[in-house]
Amino acid sequence: MLQTLSIRNIALIENLSISFDRGLHTLTGETGAGKSIIVDAVNLALGGRADRGLIRTGTEKASVEAIFTDDAIERAADWLREKEIDPEEGPVILSREITASGRSLCRVCGVAVPLSALREIAELLMDVHGQHENRFLMDSRFHLQLLDGAGDEGHQALLRKTKETADAFLACHRRYARLVRENQQRAARKNDLGKALAELEKARLKPGEEEALREERERSRHAGKIADGLRSAYTAISGGDPDPILAQLKPAADALEAIGVYGESYRSLAQRVRSAYYELEECGHELNSLLGSAAFDPARAERVETRLELIGRLERRYGADIPAVLEAGRQMRQELDSLSEADNETERLEKEDRALLTAYRQAARALTESRLTLARRFETGMAEQLSDLGMANTVFRVDFAPKPAKPILPRPTGDDEVSFLISPNPGEPLKPLSRIASGGELSRLMLALKNMEAVRGGVDCMVFDEIDTGISGRVAQAVAEKMAAISRERQVLCVTHLPQLAAMADVQLLVEKTVSDGRTGTHVRRLAPDERVEEVARMLGGAQGSDESAREHAAHLLRAAQTAKAAAKPVQAHP
Repeated sequence: MLQTLSIRNIALIENLSISFDRGLHTLTGETGAGKSIIVDAVNLALGGRADRGLIRTGTEKASVEAIFTDDAIERAADWLREKEIDPEEGPVILSREITASGRSLCRVCGVAVPLSALREIAELLMDVHGQHENRFLMDSRFHLQLLDGAGDEGHQALLRKTKETADAFLACHRRYARLVRENQQRAARKNDLGKALAELEKARLKPGEEEALREERERSRHAGKIADGLRSAYTAISGGDPDPILAQLKPAADALEAIGVYGESYRSLAQRVRSAYYELEECGHELNSLLGSAAFDPARAERVETRLELIGRLERRYGADIPAVLEAGRQMRQELDSLSEADNETERLEKEDRALLTAYRQAARALTESRLTLARRFETGMAEQLSDLGMANTVFRVDFAPKPAKPILPRPTGDDEVSFLISPNPGEPLKPLSRIASGGELSRLMLALKNMEAVRGGVDCMVFDEIDTGISGRVAQAVAEKMAAISRERQVLCVTHLPQLAAMADVQLLVEKTVSDGRTGTHVRRLAPDERVEEVARMLGGAQGSDESAREHAAHLLRAAQTAKAAAKPVQAHP
């Protein structure tokens, strides 16, 4: 439960600490005294919107601290362990500080946490029903959420399963749809790559080939000059010249060998001349061979030129030289393989997409069946609650919209759309809440929902900010008794203008304005029994201290409230 709420520099509150007990607490006071400021402070501590306008005039920052004990410690234990926050077996403390510059600092048990974390733990500890929350009942988009909230753990498991399968399908379907959209571009690219690779493979380029062909082309262009040179050299060495070199060297070698017996130098010269003879003889053979191939071949020259033109065209298209062209081909092959893998991924995602859609449809059908069963129980529970609140003749229905002929895209909430219909008067047709429900009826509908929630479990502390809007007379008494019934299961804090509800409280807190040193401030104090009589009398319309009949009526309300609470039976959970 909420044990203490400490507020500093929020609106008209300079420094305030309020202690709470179990049971029903009502906050009463004159209009404008600042009752809703207390609720604003609670919302701030729970992670609500940090409006800088809440900061007290003349100050730079405001803060609020909420201390929870008893059941709250157990409810928050798992969350605290997950976040590695150690409360040291003490209370759970939520605090929030806001500054005029817009900075917000959140803490849980003294540990700084992000705002999202503060909101997470707050949902485990307290439920605040603001005076404008009835608009959710007017909007059918929230009705499915309210219905699902009434489901048991089995129903919640189906909700989680449906959301998981829907999220998984949608994530897969987005990837699959993207690949399908890219398929046409990918097919065109694959076609281009295939043609390019076929062209390169047909060309069969080799490193160094271009240089060799250029040299051959150059030789072909000067074939005549080359042939003349080779022929002259051959003739001089061993050809038809009257006095070739070889013809002169052989006699020289023979002569030197003949005198070799007379000295080493002669023998050495004979070997050298003989070696020169053999080397030149080999050169002659090679020159003769080159002469045979030096003749100009027009067909070969054309083939060389054609090949060089092909290489040049491929280089202009794919790279500066043959190595660059070959590297471009390697990269294109790699890209083509990658695109082929993308095709495989598309096929895989298509199968996964169908499987996930099937899983979702199964989960959604099971959830629909659970909702249909839940809706009947929900209607019965609401009928009982509304009967207690003076709406016994009201017919309440959960209406399921017809399923469309064409299956809809999976949604995390399933395939169902529901809306709440009521008929406040016998014989009147069922109509949407937004068309016929009055302010008082909406307040009682919301109270009925909250009472069902309190019976099922939920948080340990509930706050109601003027849920009694549009209510008076006998209905006000019914609402007061219902609030008292909720407080038997939960700690309840309620801002109210109803004397019946104030009288039903276990603790009545008076919110009042005071002026000190020229500054207006809001203060809260717990009323003693005699002070409660005066405050309830004021709420009944009597001027404080001057209307004896109002005080007598107030005293009667307080006594009757105590009797009613003592005789009340515990609220039973609806099956």
